[in-house]
Amino acid sequence: MSRRSKAREVVVQMLYQLDVNPDVPMDIVRDQVWERMEDEPLARFAWQLLSGVLRDKTRLDASIEALAANWSLKRMAPTDRNVLRLGAYELSETETPPGVVIDEAVELAKRFGAAQSPQFVNGILDRLIPPGRKTAPVTMKDATSTISGDNSALSEEDEPEDE
Repeated sequence: MSRRSKAREVVVQMLYQLDVNPDVPMDIVRDQVWERMEDEPLARFAWQLLSGVLRDKTRLDASIEALAANWSLKRMAPTDRNVLRLGAYELSETETPPGVVIDEAVELAKRFGAAQSPQFVNGILDRLIPPGRKTAPVTMKDATSTISGDNSALSEEDEPEDE
């Protein structure tokens, strides 16, 4: 698992925690994020994503619900709902390539969701890609070159940091 993938995993865990227990103080959540990250830049990345999702939650939820035919957010599994929130935030507020965002979200849905979660998350996020940001899907060649260290398919923000 890449370092940024680990950060996204922690963000989804914290979003889930806040979703099912909204009374958790934010300083506790912040401490939990910092405890789970390997280093300061990674903790800052995770905190930036988490705080952005929380700040824009109303807008993100409205966007997701508008595209989730016959599914209100309350009916969605908390894991799916929070993976979608993170993905929707990254699509709208970061420079991370849409293919990377969706791939990461689908992997989180596989890890934490039900059998149908990956397809559900993929379908919603694909429709949330902002106009002008549509890109070709991440190909096996892109994935292979990323694994082998050729990060030319990734933006500067998504390049793995030295470990």
